[in-house]
Order: sequence, then C-alpha cells, then structure tokens
Amino acid sequence: MFKSVAAAVLGLSLSLGLWAKAADATEQTNELPAEIKQLHWIEKGQGEIAGKASIKIPDGYAFLNQADTSKLLQAFGNPPSSDHFLIAPKSLDWFAVFSFEETGYVKDDEKIDAAALLKSMQAGDEAGNQERKKLGLEALYTEGWQVQPHYDEGTRRLEWGLRLRDESGQRNVNYTSRILGRTGVMSATLVSDTDALSRNTDEFKKVLTGFNYNSGLAYSEFKNGDKLAGIGLGALVLGGAAAVATKKGLWGVIGGFLAAGWKFIAAAFVALFAGIGKFFKRNKSA
Repeated sequence: MFKSVAAAVLGLSLSLGLWAKAADATEQTNELPAEIKQLHWIEKGQGEIAGKASIKIPDGYAFLNQADTSKLLQAFGNPPSSDHFLIAPKSLDWFAVFSFEETGYVKDDEKIDAAALLKSMQAGDEAGNQERKKLGLEALYTEGWQVQPHYDEGTRRLEWGLRLRDESGQRNVNYTSRILGRTGVMSATLVSDTDALSRNTDEFKKVLTGFNYNSGLAYSEFKNGDKLAGIGLGALVLGGAAAVATKKGLWGVIGGFLAAGWKFIAAAFVALFAGIGKFFKRNKSA
C-alpha cells in the first residue's frame, strides 16, 4: 500500500547472550572491551549526520560517527552498518540514534489517527513475532502509546512514544522523532527506561534544538519540482509496507519501516549502554 521506505522504530537486534558475557567481564575487570574504549567518542563541536545535517554536541554529551557506530555494533555481535549515528549523555541515562531516508518531501497536512495507528501496530504483533522466532528472538508486544503521535509545525517534528513488553514482562519505551526535511526524513530514536522517560525526553528535546539540516535541505526550502514522497505522517508512524526483518538480517534498522516485523530487542540497548556509561565515568574522573 505504501512505498517501502526506511526510518524505523528501534531496530538494533543485539545479542543478549554476547552482551551478558561482555557485561560479566566488565564487572570482573572494571574494563570494557578494547573495541569500545578505542572508539572515537566526539565530545565537542558538531556531529555530522549522513551528509544531510548536523547536531551540536552539548557539554556532557558524546557523539559517534557512522564508522564508530558500526564498530560498536559489531563489537557486540551485529553486522556492520554505514548510515547510523549516535548521541548520548556521558551518564548514558539514555541515548539516541539518527538515520536519514531519502523519501522525498513529505506533506505534513495529514490528520493523525492515533487509535487507528495503534490498532494496526498491535494487529501486526503476531506476524512480527513469527519473524522474531525465526531469528531466535523473544516475542515483543505493543502495549500502547506512552506518548501519542503528535506533529509540531514549528519544528517540523513528528514524535511519539511506544510502550513495548517482552515475554518476561519487561517493559521499555521507544520514543521516536521524525524530522522532516526537503528531500527526506531524519529519524532520531530515543531509548529510555519507562520510569525516566519524561525527564529523558525533555533532555532529548533540548539536544534536538541543536539539530539543523544543511543549507538547501531544510523543509522550508522546498521548491516546485522537488520529489514528493508517496507517504504521509501516518505512514511515518506506522511504517508502510516494507520488507520483513529477515531481509535485513539481524541488524534490522533504526530507520526502516519494517511493518509487522520492525520490533527488536530494546532491553539489550539499555544493558549495553549502562556498561559504556561506566567507561565515560572512569574517563571523567581520570
């Protein structure tokens, strides 16, 4: 129904088993794997995103370019990726990953029906979990909106928070911001504990005030004749009709509308970045 586009809700399927081993080693030796310590954490200036935009790195934050984001993922058992960028506070209370999709200009005049979108997502749980089972992953269920989808014409941001639950009952929230541009959409996905979501969302939004498209690529710079996207705001939330997760491998995508198969393990991120947080704290005190 919709064109296949990328821009997904949380999509890095990290191996919990691999992370558990690394976490155990960290606890025993007070050291993170060399692959993590050797990454080039950028702590000042601008973070360049996909040649399309940049984000100011505030004091107390760090940024990873696409090469180091890929190395980080590979260090924990994931295939490489070349189009994702990360920013996080050094405390690692939360983190966000950016990716850009050249969808064309998305018209922002569509009314959002949050109830209908949630119903569609929940209807896709069964098919999505069948794909997760093939990958050896635990089932993941859509519980509801933590924050209903809403669009801000001033910032050109479409945002929502989705509450997820795994088979063991553990809950996590994916808070996603889609920033509309002239030629496509930037996805910025926040990963946060549910209890801290309100505080972390406020911090995330402050960080996003430092986000800017490069000259000529802002939404307001649209010109007649520019490519128009075949989707609207609702499709940006729902995901459109895209390939199931198995076609993406275990990497999936943060930025990839995977329809019923888009859900991956959020909890693994929280564990991984809790460990990296220790690394930042040690560097700060050194």
